[in-house]
Amino acid sequence: MTVRRPVVIAVDGPAAAGKGTLARRLAEAVGLPYLDTGLLYRAVGRRALNAGCDPASESAEAHAHALEPADMERDDLRTPDVDRAASLVAAQPGVRAALVDVQRRFGRESGAVLDGRDIGTVIFPDATVKLYITASPMTRAERRWAQVDGDVTHADRDARIREVAAQLAARDAADSARAVAPLRAADDAVVIETDTMDAQQVLDAALAIVKDRLGQG
Repeated sequence: MTVRRPVVIAVDGPAAAGKGTLARRLAEAVGLPYLDTGLLYRAVGRRALNAGCDPASESAEAHAHALEPADMERDDLRTPDVDRAASLVAAQPGVRAALVDVQRRFGRESGAVLDGRDIGTVIFPDATVKLYITASPMTRAERRWAQVDGDVTHADRDARIREVAAQLAARDAADSARAVAPLRAADDAVVIETDTMDAQQVLDAALAIVKDRLGQG
């Protein structure tokens, strides 16, 4: 008798590429639980900042072990300082070890859609479906700026978007160069570039890939 493993869909990619929006909608469409793994690292980074702890130090591990559900419900987890802190704590082996177990347990219980930066390469290298969502730096900067500010009439709009682009580029460089679980597409991931696509088009493309991989064409 063949025992079917829980379906795990890995959605990876850089910040503001649209992976979070896709993963949430994809999970709903296919009836699987959803976990935003990046939020775990953001919550650890926020705890470290609030405690006056250097996110780049090994002391950040204690905040990973002390993480509580309420930490991920805060409304200040998507600010530039937390962006940087999340990248720094994610480079700590102790932090990653603590949070890897959380992610794997979540996915193995009944299957899941997980989005992050290393789901298909480290957390679930045997994921049923692997997607890598990306977009140009300027597109991503515009999306992130819209999330944080969104005032299209702002006099400094273009300058602020360029500033956000520089922040995203710095985080990409740090995430891609780190020794532990660097940001990259898994060799067997399907890459979706979202520059010219809206959320529904991205979802439709992802669903087609999922159905193909599951033999449900």
